[in-house]
Amino acid sequence: MPATNALTLGAEEELHVVDLATRELVPRAPEVLDQLDPKHFSAELHRSVVETNTPVSTTLDGLREGIAERRRAALAVAESLGLGLVAAGTVPLVDLDTLPVTPTTRYRRMLSEYQMLVREQLICGAQVHVGVPDRDEAVSVAQRVVPALPVLLALSASSPFWMGEDSGYASARSLVWTRWPTAGDSGELHSAEEFDMLVNDLIASGAISDPKMVYFDVRPSAHVPTVELRVTDACPDVDTVVLLAGLFRALVRRAQEDYRAGKPLPPSRPPLHRAAMWRAARSGLEGDLLDLPRSPVAVPAATAVEHLVGELRPHLEALGDWEQVFDLSARALSRGSSAARQRRALQRRGRIADVVDLLVSETRGGAAAPVPGGTGAPARLIPYAVVGDEAFPEDAVTDEYADMVPVLTALGATGLRHREDARDEEQRANGVTFSVAGEAATRLFPFDLVPRVVPATGWTALQSGLTQRVRALNAFLADVYDGRQIVADGIIPEWVIDGSPELRASGALVAGQGTRAQVAGVDLVRDEDGKWCVLEDNLRVPSGIAYAMQNRRLTESILPELPRPRNLIPVEDTPRLLKQALLASAKPSAGDNPSLVVLSQGPDDSAWFEHRMLAEAMGVPVVRSTELFVEDGRVRRLRDGKRYPVDVIYLRMGEDSLVHSPGADGMPLGPSLVSALHAETVTLANALGNGIGDDKAVYAYVPKMIEYYLSEKPLLADVPTYLCGVPDQRAEVLSRLDELVSKPVDGYGGDRIVIGPHATADELDALRRQIRTAPHRWVAQDLVRLSTHPVFDGHQLAPRHVDLRAFVFTGGDGSKPVVAPAALTRVAPAGSMIVNSSRGGGSKDTWLLAEGGK
Repeated sequence: MPATNALTLGAEEELHVVDLATRELVPRAPEVLDQLDPKHFSAELHRSVVETNTPVSTTLDGLREGIAERRRAALAVAESLGLGLVAAGTVPLVDLDTLPVTPTTRYRRMLSEYQMLVREQLICGAQVHVGVPDRDEAVSVAQRVVPALPVLLALSASSPFWMGEDSGYASARSLVWTRWPTAGDSGELHSAEEFDMLVNDLIASGAISDPKMVYFDVRPSAHVPTVELRVTDACPDVDTVVLLAGLFRALVRRAQEDYRAGKPLPPSRPPLHRAAMWRAARSGLEGDLLDLPRSPVAVPAATAVEHLVGELRPHLEALGDWEQVFDLSARALSRGSSAARQRRALQRRGRIADVVDLLVSETRGGAAAPVPGGTGAPARLIPYAVVGDEAFPEDAVTDEYADMVPVLTALGATGLRHREDARDEEQRANGVTFSVAGEAATRLFPFDLVPRVVPATGWTALQSGLTQRVRALNAFLADVYDGRQIVADGIIPEWVIDGSPELRASGALVAGQGTRAQVAGVDLVRDEDGKWCVLEDNLRVPSGIAYAMQNRRLTESILPELPRPRNLIPVEDTPRLLKQALLASAKPSAGDNPSLVVLSQGPDDSAWFEHRMLAEAMGVPVVRSTELFVEDGRVRRLRDGKRYPVDVIYLRMGEDSLVHSPGADGMPLGPSLVSALHAETVTLANALGNGIGDDKAVYAYVPKMIEYYLSEKPLLADVPTYLCGVPDQRAEVLSRLDELVSKPVDGYGGDRIVIGPHATADELDALRRQIRTAPHRWVAQDLVRLSTHPVFDGHQLAPRHVDLRAFVFTGGDGSKPVVAPAALTRVAPAGSMIVNSSRGGGSKDTWLLAEGGK
């Protein structure tokens, strides 16, 4: 690049300081700055911000490395203190009362004068400097670039959240920024002298106290011989800052040429410019922008960006920046704004902490060492090494993942992020959602892109153990609501049965030794040595079948290039097997052609998607209680004024909800349904009262049940369990609370679980009091070191703990239980061992392999 064409570059980045545990903005920047070179890092107005400044560069590559190097240095210090850095306009989690200003005389004076403006200045920007030593020229240049500023703001938009809420804007930072008395356009100025007079007049007015408080969108710098761009949000992706710098430098070059050619300043229309800036802040890259100065009519953001890049091509080529800026602009439009990525992160699981994690990850990723070749392909994903990991144990890739890993690593982080976008769009289109109690909005069912493989030998062994376990549990349920022979023979203490909150009188309504759990869900985990064991049984209303099937469909749709093992078991037969088991449980009164319905609470149910999908796949209606009534001792469905017999009800709602729900006649359905059950004219699948089989204290006796009812040795291991209702076991639990996992006997979905090694002293003290007060309501288990599995965390492959929910179908005709060919892998959030989606967990496509394949 000829030296005569060189316009020097530099950047100042403001970085938020967040606590990596709480994800909140914290006033700990001084601790970070104490360990950094004050020549390159400085304090800002708030103690929660670190400011960096890069070396002067003549190339975009040099600027990129300068930004990355400063980030690396600051991150190394911050992360050693348990802190993260975020390059974004705002961070979502803030507490104003804990965020004081930096205690300098100047900043304290500003606080006294500007009050709320200072207290709420919890924003960060990226300032780009281009060297223009002639101040008259700098003043002119600053005004000539103004029409392009809305596009630059839109490209940078990274602040959709403000004070924990979605602002509705892509750049909430710009709204906060424009409250300052000198923010925005400077108005028409013709020389440095006029500029200085304006600054002096502003100081004299008392509106500002010094020249540094001139917050024009573009200005001659107050401390270096440059023109400074101040309008853009801080950007987590370094390439976005480089793109902004490339465009701004080209704008400066064009403005220089116009100034030197004696061209007049472009016409100034401040209200229209303010409207364009507002539109950019509102929409980012995902809406329309005003294409100034061409027309006041809004155009798609991509069109406005492409127009700007195209018209600057001669100047970009002269600077040697054309190819890089063109590529970066295309990448930015393809990826979308940071604001949109943050909203998608929140939408996936409904956790605002996920937004902070995304920003921390992207900011850290921007500090990574540069890829040879400049703006070439993004860095390939690199497998990690973790003891006990199912794919990457120690320094190897297991055989099951040998074909998969090269495809994932070749796609890279950018490619996988694009696939995540496609995943979200497909889930929205298909309504693949679930809801969490207490939340009005539904969430997309969380799905990680990396499939999990269960090898053939392991799956074959698991199937045998699963059918054995469900046979024993069905025998126990029939016994416990009839003669309780297992108690009489001293196998299970009577207090375990009578003390269970899930022992229901309604359970006695099912007579005889028939199947009570037509659909069982068994939660399994692998330890670090690869050994499988059962963690929980789910015999009431186990969910997840449809989500397991949908996960396979997602993988096939968004990652079609992943090589499939020849012996991969298809999931499509699952609905047929489910329907077969349900119909086989019909009572003799149903005749040869029993009628089946799926009973749901409707769209308000957390798993409404699953209810609809399974009903559709089985070819049966999904109904609500208001469509059912009992007539002459038979359950019937009322639809369009016609009555239809119902012989089997696949129950997808809790017992309490069922009993109190209104029927088609307006009366509670429960009492009349009880009469039909007593008359043996209808089957509820699963039966009422089954929750006792899920009881955590009963779980401790399942191995003995298998021996008692089946005269077999258990094929699957259980987790060693201690019953706090037994005095000597309770004493051991209380002495080892900090080592064990404690659970209430009736807990579901990870509710009230206390993992001793991860608990605080206060949490353990509270648990100790609860156990002493009601010992029979608690059990404890040895901590299982769960295996991990790779997930894509938005930046890299990372290990997360996983479990496996398998489904077993049992008819009532004496047939053997069948294990469904679809299983659901659930994924714990980072730093957690609890996998439930209601607690922030995710899921994976699970590849079950059959014997005899590759």
